[in-house]
Amino acid sequence: MSEPDQGIPGIPDLTHPTELVQFGTHALKASLLLVFLVVALGIAIALINFSLRRHQPEQAIFTDEWAIRYSQILAGLQHVALILILLVGGFFLCSTLANRYHHWEQAKVAQVAESVAGDRLEQIAPQVRYVVKVPYTYTTQVNGKIVNVNETREENRYLTLAGSQIQVKIDQTSDVQNRRAVYRVDYAADYKVVNQLQDIDRFFFEVPPPNGYSLLSSYKVERDRTRLQQTNPGDYGFPFRLQPGEETSFRVTYKAQGGSRWVYSADGQLLQNFRLVANANFPGADFASGIVPNEIAGEGQSTRFTWVFDDNVSVKNPFGVFTNTNPIRHTGILPRLLLLAPALFLWWILLLYLSIPMSLKNIAVAGGIFFACLLALTYISRVMNAQFAWTLISLVLLALTWGLGSNVCASLAAVICTIAGAVLPVFGLLVPYSGLTLSLAGLLSAIWLAVRHWYGWHSPAN
Repeated sequence: MSEPDQGIPGIPDLTHPTELVQFGTHALKASLLLVFLVVALGIAIALINFSLRRHQPEQAIFTDEWAIRYSQILAGLQHVALILILLVGGFFLCSTLANRYHHWEQAKVAQVAESVAGDRLEQIAPQVRYVVKVPYTYTTQVNGKIVNVNETREENRYLTLAGSQIQVKIDQTSDVQNRRAVYRVDYAADYKVVNQLQDIDRFFFEVPPPNGYSLLSSYKVERDRTRLQQTNPGDYGFPFRLQPGEETSFRVTYKAQGGSRWVYSADGQLLQNFRLVANANFPGADFASGIVPNEIAGEGQSTRFTWVFDDNVSVKNPFGVFTNTNPIRHTGILPRLLLLAPALFLWWILLLYLSIPMSLKNIAVAGGIFFACLLALTYISRVMNAQFAWTLISLVLLALTWGLGSNVCASLAAVICTIAGAVLPVFGLLVPYSGLTLSLAGLLSAIWLAVRHWYGWHSPAN
């Protein structure tokens, strides 16, 4: 039994208990270290302030400046800490979603592959066998002398079929238990045999049943409209006599079920006057093994494949029909987007910082909105096109980011930053032309920052 899919290699998944415990342990250690550093820095500055005020009162102004700077540093550290928390938490959230989406995509691919996979129903072309006696010589030792012995032995030879006219009807049903396609085949074939030998009149018509069947019924072999009986159970070689220059015909019919492909194999034989017509009475049928049919005709949901070779032909690959499924395209796009999402979030936050005043509350709200939109995209894209889903989600994102501004100008700036830093980059990772879209997003960001800087520099307030 194969091991289960472990997801994207090297990417943490918080749905795994071991990784969740490790993440909690590292987060606790990092939090304690950060608190210790902040407290130690505060105590050090307080002690310095107390010492200078007591022994050198004239330096009180200097210590007050240090206290103000320390307060500013603490305020900046709060912003940095919150952004780091959002980045780290968002990374683990997105990596977990990427793994979950990867599992879902692989399960979908496996389900589609399983529906058309399995054993194939293969019919091997019959053979006309005859036996000849071939002389051969070997040496042996008699009374201490080496002598040559001439004897004969029997060898099997095969007569080429003079004609093959095959008609097969294929219907498709579903195996509910195994969730795969099953073929029901109605097979009828007429074979022509001509004795082109001069001194052989005893032959065996060997026509085995199809390989890979789960049900075989109404198996019948006829010679000149006379049904032949098996001499031994399980032996599908039928003896017959045919005088030199004479010809005869055989008809093979049966109904079989099994497999999710049907093929006819020449088994290395030379075919003559060959005609195979396969009627696939189901949608999505296609020819298999690369032997292109001479004619493909569609009749509603049915497709008729015709192979015709009037002269002799040698075929290595089998003829065949299989169920063609629509290709599963654009796999791996959402996992890639989710893994890059923290970087996109940082890009967007930097644009917001350079455009409008950002408080801790605004940062927390922006981070929650961004990753909530990605979470919604991950699950909505399972039922609809990802680009269309992100278009709808982007409208919600833009409406929510309007509230980040304290006035109309600030709200408009937040919307422009969101378009350049979040909407376009995410959309760029969803479309085939990712590089072009990301380049446009970067250019728009640079233009916006330049315009914002020029406007702020020349505004009457400055």
